[in-house]
Parts: sequence; structure tokens; C-alpha cells
Amino acid sequence: MAEINENTESKKTIWIINHYALTPAQGGLCRHFYFAKELAERGYNVRIFTSSAIHNTEINMISEKEGLFKEVPYEGVKYTYIKSSQYKGNGIGRIKNMLGFAFDIKKIWERYSYENPQVIYTSSPDLFTAWKAEAFAKKHKIPCVVEIRDLWPLSIVEYKNISAKNPAIIALFMLEKYIYKNADSLVFTMPGGKDYICDKKWEKKVNPDKIFNVNNGLDIDLQDRQRKEDVYNDGELDDKKVFKVVYAGSVREANHVGLLVEAAKYIKNKGYSDIKFLIFGDGTEKKILEKKCIEEKIDNVFFKGRIDKKFMPSVCAKSDLNMISVQQTGVSKYGVSWNKLFDYMNAGKPIVSTTEVAYDLIKKYECGIVCENQDIETIANAIIKIYNMPDCDYSVMCRNAKNGAKDFDYKVLTDKLEEAIDYALKSKERK
Repeated sequence: MAEINENTESKKTIWIINHYALTPAQGGLCRHFYFAKELAERGYNVRIFTSSAIHNTEINMISEKEGLFKEVPYEGVKYTYIKSSQYKGNGIGRIKNMLGFAFDIKKIWERYSYENPQVIYTSSPDLFTAWKAEAFAKKHKIPCVVEIRDLWPLSIVEYKNISAKNPAIIALFMLEKYIYKNADSLVFTMPGGKDYICDKKWEKKVNPDKIFNVNNGLDIDLQDRQRKEDVYNDGELDDKKVFKVVYAGSVREANHVGLLVEAAKYIKNKGYSDIKFLIFGDGTEKKILEKKCIEEKIDNVFFKGRIDKKFMPSVCAKSDLNMISVQQTGVSKYGVSWNKLFDYMNAGKPIVSTTEVAYDLIKKYECGIVCENQDIETIANAIIKIYNMPDCDYSVMCRNAKNGAKDFDYKVLTDKLEEAIDYALKSKERK
């Protein structure tokens, strides 16, 4: 593979490597689709390498009879899927999937060497893939941008209550430090990336100047169009006589959706019969919570299941209040970048979060209420406060949400990503 020609004025080729890079049609994390699309419009050649096993589904883009990789373009964005084993949950199957992807992908990169990438942009939380991407980049003298979307292994320690002294966790922290040290630039989706490096006392090894914050975000033009064209019709959602509280996202332990069910029960018992909770999404806790609602006669909660992502702008706009619910952990001290937060903001409706985090955008843009703790009464009272809010105050909150979303449009975020890319390119020049 040829080394970078520093004087070339031709389009830069960028390889985006993300184990979980989905298309909008597949739902979930579409961050890199939007970046790829915007970068292509700015003159870059972009290819996304991702796993054939679609996360949290039973879909595999490559059948057993097909080869090691497959190209499936989506709306002009070049996707190369790498054959990966199917898995469920976060057990051994997922670890096998991650390791297999990380070690197989090198063979694929060599086959695409003719593209002569000028930048490799790899995205965690899969540390193994980031490690392999850095090694490949170093071998071929290509600048490498490493993106951190989740603080692994800290998240494992916090959410799974695994000791930080566990030998496997210690090894993962060592790998994390190595990856951060060797990246030409680091992109954190959460705002507190530099805080994390300082808390780990890694600042002598990880230059703070190469750390950038590029939040998750949204394509505002697309969502505004979907809100008009892809209207989701539903009896409870279209009921004008009730106050609709919507939660959209995974229904699993980490999201603590049970808090919303308990809050709904509390609100019902307080006599608010016209406040209804609509939960859109699926996950390991869904059947458990549905059973709880039946057994305890919590009849103001409706589980709608998973729906096509294109309908979500319509759903969030038809609500009266959108909810964020996540377990309260030590990870939140570095800030968060929930995809759904930006979807909620662009819907132009107030937001209630059950979780306190640093660098809180709901507080910054004054577009909702952040509960000071995860006590059921506190959460319920926050919902009731919005319900009882004077129309003028409610309208201000709605307007703040809609205006705040503009700062997280992918056109704006790509400007920030380009800063990280340029820093990585100049880093190679300095070396």
C-alpha cells in the first residue's frame, strides 16, 4: 500500500471501521452512515466496514453459503459487511463475534488496498477492532482516528458490577490505554473525554490536544421530512384526550424502564387517569414488565414493540412528553450522548430524564426536567409538573428543544469530525 502523498490535492479516501455501523433501514446506530454521506458530499471517498451480524437482531447480511465479505451499498454509501457469527445478549457469543470480526477484517482490508486510504476512522466500544485498525494503520503509515462511543471497560464495571481488579478488566484497561496513546486523534461522543483521561492519570501518555468531542446527532432535514411522510398511526398515540408520555429505545436492564412502569403506577394511584405511557422498543425486560403490568393492573402503560426507525419522528412529535431512562452509574460523570435525546429535541416536545449526568444538555437548553434521583415519586412528580405546566411555559420548553437540536445536525457535527481528521493528518506530518 502506497504511503500518503502529502502534496496531493485529490479526494481523501476514508475507511470507517465500526463493528455496529447500521443503515437507517436497520435502525439503531446510524451515526457513520450520516457522516459517510456528508463526507462524500464534501469530496471524500468513504467506505464503511462493519459486521454482517446486525446487533440486537437475528439478521445476518451474509448467509452461511456466501463468502467472507459482501458489498451492499445503501443510498450511495459503500458498505462492506464482514461475515460474523450470530449471537444473543452480552455473553460468550458476543465476545466470540467481536474477536472473530477483529481478526477476520485484516484479510478484507488487504483486498481493498487498491483504494489507498488516507485516513482510517475506527469506532469503539469494540476495543479489539480499534486495536487491529491502529496496527494496520501504523504498518501502512496511515493516520488513525479512534472514536469512543462507550467507555469500555468502565461501562462493564459500572453496569455489570464486575470488580475493576478482575484480571480480564485490568487487561482491557491496559488495551484501552494503549489504543488511546497510539491514536493520532481521539473522538469522544461524550463531552468529558478529557476528564476521563485525567481521572485515569493517563494525560502524560495521551496528549489532551488530540482529544475532540463530537456528539451523536441527527439529520434534521430527513427527520422533518419523515415526520410528514412516514406518519405512525396508533390508537393511544392519536388520542387527543390524554397526555402521552413516550419512551423510545431498548427495554433492557441498563435502561431501567421499570422505573417508568412504577412511575405510571404511582401517577394512576394519584388519580391522573388521563396520563398514558407508551413504550416503543424491545429487549430482555419487555416481557417481564408486560407481565408486571398485567399482574398489578397497571393499565396506563402500553408496550408498542419495535417499529421502523422512519416512524420515530412522527411518534416523538405526537407525544406530549418524551422520556429518557438509564441506570445511574459512575459513567455519567463524563457526560452522555444518547441518540434518542437528539431525536426527542428535534420533535419539539419537553423531555424528562431519570438520570443525572455531567454536561447535561437538557439543562443547558432548558428543554425539560432532569430528576435529581431515581426515586419513583421524584420521577412521577417531574411528569406531573410538565402535565400541569401553563401553556406559555410548555411552549417555551418545546421551542428550546427544537432550536437546540440544530446544534447536533450531522452537517454541524461533520465540521467537528473534520477537525479531528485534519489533526490526525497533521500528526503524521509532524512525525
